[in-house]
Amino acid sequence: MLGIEGAALGFGLLLVLLVIGLHIASALFLVSVLGAYVFFGDAMLRPFGTMMWGTLNNFLLVAIPLFVLMGEILVRGGVTERMYRALADWTRPLPGGLLHTNIVASTVFAAISGSSVATAATIGTVAFPTFRRQNYDEAWVAGSVASGATLGILIPPSINLIIYGAITNTSIGALFTAGILPGLLLAASFMGLIVIASLLNPKIAGRPERLAPWAERRSRLVDLLPPILIFILVMGSIYLGFATPTEAAGVGVIAAFALTAFYRSLNWRMLREAMLSTVTTTGMTLLILVAAFYLNFILGVLGVPGQVSNFVASLDVAPLTMILLLVVLYMVLGCFLDALAMMIATIPIVLPVVTLLGYDSVWFGIFLVLMCELALITPPVGMNLYVTQSVRGRGHVGTVILGVLPFLVCILLVVGVISVFPGVLNG
Repeated sequence: MLGIEGAALGFGLLLVLLVIGLHIASALFLVSVLGAYVFFGDAMLRPFGTMMWGTLNNFLLVAIPLFVLMGEILVRGGVTERMYRALADWTRPLPGGLLHTNIVASTVFAAISGSSVATAATIGTVAFPTFRRQNYDEAWVAGSVASGATLGILIPPSINLIIYGAITNTSIGALFTAGILPGLLLAASFMGLIVIASLLNPKIAGRPERLAPWAERRSRLVDLLPPILIFILVMGSIYLGFATPTEAAGVGVIAAFALTAFYRSLNWRMLREAMLSTVTTTGMTLLILVAAFYLNFILGVLGVPGQVSNFVASLDVAPLTMILLLVVLYMVLGCFLDALAMMIATIPIVLPVVTLLGYDSVWFGIFLVLMCELALITPPVGMNLYVTQSVRGRGHVGTVILGVLPFLVCILLVVGVISVFPGVLNG
């Protein structure tokens, strides 16, 4: 059990490094190098260059910068703002009013961005000025923005699912397909929560606003077509077998360019800002991915996954009980770790355990992303909390935290559904 003991010490060190604020990739590299040197000397340090090249020389990973660039172009080209206004016309009559717009807009934007942070920043920028004019409860506004944005890493195309698929050698198409139903179910549960809360306390929905004329509402529906068509174009080409995820991402970028050119918002300044943001995000993501592959390699050589699986098998615990324990574990980790760090650090150890319980790697990918969604809105390090507060631009982050608490229950309910009925992910 030396491998497990060493892995436990390494995982503890990794937690400490991340909690004190060391960059995710740096913490993963440091723990990996120390583990390699302590157990094997410098022999395991020499293959790193070859491994890094083998990791990055993967056509699938080209999808990451392409999907990021597609989202950046659509955001900076004003497509999202047009979409939000069109959705607001139709969600305003519902109990809770424009709070539903945050959820629906996040759902649609998640389907073209793949990033929760980008979704929170984009939807929040458009939403907060409107809500203040109508005196909505700011905690519910912030909570709906931060929680709705978590859909960005679940509804395809999801950057997190691409990374998970690359690490575990799981089909990206299968992961994307499996992510649709839980994503829509989660969006529906968020909206159901808003309906119930607004019926119990109508004050959270602020002052009723005059509805736009039917002719104006119908005319704005055209602004919903571009994001929907891009989603159909990208995901349809993957599901029908016409394109790989990388090729589909390239098609999406071309469509985003054409759309912003049609709206006359394509210019050199916008393009430069979109490119710089894409390079920054992609560089950070791929650096983390390389570090994660090296850590997984060291753990594999130590035999940790097999030892952990054998230990769990000896416990003779019911599968649902073990899943419940994993939920508790991830909820605790989510209080201290960034979502991506939590995902990458636990995959090599937890995936063999979950597989032993009878769940497949696709199911675990969706489960893990749902746990990452919890981490994104769990204090004190939930990224969406601080992005939403930054966009909000006033008050204290405690208001945002208070606003997301009811939405955490919805995520846990969806986790319960896919755990009891794992077959729903297979259609």
